[in-house]
Amino acid sequence: MSAIDTTFETLRSQGRKAFLPFVTAGDPNLEFTGKVLQELVARGASLCELGIPYSDPIADGPVIQASYTRVLDQKQKLANILEAASQWTAALSAPIVSMVSHSIIHRQGLENYVARAKAAGIAGAIVPDLLVEESAAFSEICQREDFSLIQLVTPTTPRERALRICETSTGFLYFVSVTGITGERTELPPEVVDQVGWLKERTDLPICIGFGISKPEHVKMLSPVADGFIVGSAIVRKIAEVDEKGEEAVLAEIGELADQLMAAMDS
Repeated sequence: MSAIDTTFETLRSQGRKAFLPFVTAGDPNLEFTGKVLQELVARGASLCELGIPYSDPIADGPVIQASYTRVLDQKQKLANILEAASQWTAALSAPIVSMVSHSIIHRQGLENYVARAKAAGIAGAIVPDLLVEESAAFSEICQREDFSLIQLVTPTTPRERALRICETSTGFLYFVSVTGITGERTELPPEVVDQVGWLKERTDLPICIGFGISKPEHVKMLSPVADGFIVGSAIVRKIAEVDEKGEEAVLAEIGELADQLMAAMDS
């Protein structure tokens, strides 16, 4: 059983939802990324999603794209990120899962990427640009190595295809709450509740909802069907203000946001 499986099993036994914050690795630097992760876990994060910067992100909105650009401008290397991740995972009580482009994985070699990520303590990968038709080889490696492969289902994914994605996914299923790119929304479509409910009748995988989750109201609306919530842009936007506000102030704001979202999950 993977670390992610164990986490969700524990949460289910306690009747709790998962809080999965997203942080870009190396924005504004790797040292501060570690501090943000520590703050989020201290506030109750169940898992942490670590974005591996890529020059051509598929599904990321302007806030996360800008954070990737800041890191890439520093010429930050994957090796440096994984080295830092090995220190973070050793100190954190919550698993880390990477959000990584299939292009990066392919360039590293499928088995090599899994081996390097596991050696750094990373528990799995979310691969937004991996087509289910092309996932068999990577899925097989991940299952053999007990490395979770988390795939995405969108509101427009045909149901037959959604079931195929469930079959090749492990750890949890990432349900995209809105079509398009990541980012903060004022409202979420109410039909998401029905769509996630349909999936939950057909898979035992925990279903975590992301894209547009930024407010306690979003969490309350989707809490009846979701097993967890992924929050990215709202956190990354605060990190972008670190030069202006300072590290302590930004960490405090991130912690306050985490508290608000966690409270909404429990209400």
